[in-house]
Amino acid sequence: MRIVSLLPSATEIVCALGLGESLVGVSHECDWPPEIVGLPVVTEAKIDVTQGSADIDVAVRGLVSEGLSVYRIRTDVLAELKPDLIVTQEQCDVCAVSYNEVVQATRELLRQPAAIVSLKPVVLRDIFSDFERVAEATDRAPAGRSLVAAIEQRFEHIRERSSRVRSRPRVVCIEWLSPLMTAGNWVPELVTMAGGAYNCGAPGELSATIGWDKLREEAPDVIIVMPCGFKLPQTERELPELTRRPEWQALPAVRNRRVYAIDGNSYVNRPGPRIAESGELLAGLIQPGFFASLIPPQSYTRVA
Repeated sequence: MRIVSLLPSATEIVCALGLGESLVGVSHECDWPPEIVGLPVVTEAKIDVTQGSADIDVAVRGLVSEGLSVYRIRTDVLAELKPDLIVTQEQCDVCAVSYNEVVQATRELLRQPAAIVSLKPVVLRDIFSDFERVAEATDRAPAGRSLVAAIEQRFEHIRERSSRVRSRPRVVCIEWLSPLMTAGNWVPELVTMAGGAYNCGAPGELSATIGWDKLREEAPDVIIVMPCGFKLPQTERELPELTRRPEWQALPAVRNRRVYAIDGNSYVNRPGPRIAESGELLAGLIQPGFFASLIPPQSYTRVA
């Protein structure tokens, strides 16, 4: 089977199922596991993703307002690869090539249109369901079930230990810096599982903008900065968007030095197999007395 993955989480799922050698093409954002680096790249961004968060937001909103995708398919590469299966997504128009463009491209470019598996996770259960759907589409159903079971076992360990914590700090997870946005989807579940209290949205709700007055009212004990799509160095460059604000120093998390920047691109924002490490990372930051040893190496830095 010849597989093309159009988003990083899908690439990680395919490899976790033991199908890395079947991958013939990946997206421009796919960077893990290391063995996929160098495969033909099938997508590209229409904007400069190295810009600051405010400029990226303006560029993305401009494209979306015109009904355009933020990414494009490199149709010549896709046609040459002749995939049997394409794994893509239809949850978010700013996360990957739009689903409709994928369908259109397979019909127009391939003599035998490839099968398409479209991922659309909203909560943790959806992430596990996506693992199983990819496994079924690639005749790896037992491997899919084993993958889900292994991650659920790691999560159960966190739930069991966090049930014994004496206090649950108020946590705010910041998914974008300008405008300021808090994380939604599966993040509330991860925070609760990790022993925190999350009041910035219910599981499955979309990420939402938050004003500085509201953030101050939240009085967070812990702040975790995790801009979607940013690796840790890019997040660190963007931190002045927060720290230069006059309201910043008044936040309890800042006063108590419990502000962290994490590699959100690799972990929490990526609904692939490393969602297990994502839960462990958040647990280690929120309840270090119980879980500090679980934090993945080089996954975070202390901001304050």
